[in-house]
Amino acid sequence: MLFNSFHFILFFIAVVILYYLSPHKFRWILLLIASYYFYICWRPKQIIFILLIMFSTFVNYIFSLIMYKEKNDKKRKKYLIITLMINFSLLFLFKYSVFVNETIMTICSKFVEWYYNDLGKEQAFAKAQMFLEQYPAKDFDIILPMGISFYTFQATSYSIDVYRNKIKPVRHYGIFSLFITFFPQLVAGPIERSSNLLPQFYKKHKFDKQNVLIGLKWMLWGFFKKIVIADRASTAVNTIYNNVESYNGFYFVLATILFAFQIYCDFSGYSNIALGSAKVLGFDLIHNFDKPYLSKSIKELWRRWHVSLSTWFMDYIYIPLGGNREGKMKKCINLFITFFVSGIWHGANWTFAIWGALHGIYLVIGVLTEKITKNIIHILHLEHNAIWNFCNIIITFLLFSISLIIFRANTITDAIYIFRHLLDDMGQWTNMQYIYEIITSIGINLYELMIIVVSIIFLMFTEIITGKYHVIDGIEKRNCVVRMAFYVFVSVWVLSTGVFSNSGEFIYFQF
Repeated sequence: MLFNSFHFILFFIAVVILYYLSPHKFRWILLLIASYYFYICWRPKQIIFILLIMFSTFVNYIFSLIMYKEKNDKKRKKYLIITLMINFSLLFLFKYSVFVNETIMTICSKFVEWYYNDLGKEQAFAKAQMFLEQYPAKDFDIILPMGISFYTFQATSYSIDVYRNKIKPVRHYGIFSLFITFFPQLVAGPIERSSNLLPQFYKKHKFDKQNVLIGLKWMLWGFFKKIVIADRASTAVNTIYNNVESYNGFYFVLATILFAFQIYCDFSGYSNIALGSAKVLGFDLIHNFDKPYLSKSIKELWRRWHVSLSTWFMDYIYIPLGGNREGKMKKCINLFITFFVSGIWHGANWTFAIWGALHGIYLVIGVLTEKITKNIIHILHLEHNAIWNFCNIIITFLLFSISLIIFRANTITDAIYIFRHLLDDMGQWTNMQYIYEIITSIGINLYELMIIVVSIIFLMFTEIITGKYHVIDGIEKRNCVVRMAFYVFVSVWVLSTGVFSNSGEFIYFQF
């Protein structure tokens, strides 16, 4: 079930009404049934995937209780290792096994071609083709269960926290099942920590008009990002990135900038709807995004982008590796490893691995130049210089956008092609007739592009004027006239310009 569907609207209204009419002691049952139904509606024919979530829930529940009761540290560690092996074996099987199989098949094929090279190029190629035909698992394929990376990481963090004695294990199996499957954040996060979400399932949430209104306002803001900006931009991005050899130059520049806002609005839009729908029910989820495109460095951007995942990697990979406790070089190595793994988490494709490695390099360079940069800023008194800060924001956005070329490209070959031809027509970028021709041949018309541009300007303006507050929190601090004008404008804009007929899945469903 998609948030941006009429089905979800009806489902959510029904859940809210039944939730507040039900006695507190039965509410967890309602939410658990609703969560399973929400997930099953993704692909009703693949109902078996709900058994996968149930199995993951059972494993982490049982072994966490065993770890908590066990006093022997070696045995506790053994139980944790078993839990992690099961969690990540499932993740590997469904998410990475096809990719690994295809990689092995390709490497073996290239080896066969090289081995028989002395027979001649055509004969060597024929031998490689024959090998591929006889390869036992050449047709191996498997469906990726929606949200498996998210609920696996959430369950894993719970088990690790129990092992570290940071939390006590939950004895109520139903409540724990709900923690793993809570529908607002089940398939694309945020990846909630047990210390934040679990206690909330025990609280009696009374109907609170203020909570409901704030929740609906967050949902509205999420819908604005998703169906006004992201879904409209996706048409142009897909047109170009799915057929790169037909384009060059400014086409790639425009598509990449649009993709930067598409992925931000798509994912943060989902997070806003998740946060809002949970708030209506009385639950507080963490803010997964904090105006990342206003960041003045890549380091800052990763403190603001997909916050729940970034902190997960910091707590469960970077710090266990040693963090910054063992000198600058070890810190750089740990950062690189952490972000390389983050890239692999995003998908079974070498493009994601390279994307993660690139961000690791960005951060390593930041660490190595941090002292010099601070000295320059201090000497030139640039700490509060608006022009300096603006330039840093633009540079950070450009560096992030460059990395998104690799992230969005279907293959490494496509990414290389884009980089090679990115500046082919740079001399014509001031030619308005040329730019107009490009704009009108990217899958959307000029009117639709203007809607995207106006919406992005409005989005960034709103993020700027709300300052240190999250957008809705910042708007709520304004006077009544400003609040009313904002919500009326966003509502009208969503209803009049939103993409309803061909609204697509959220990008992060595939991760």
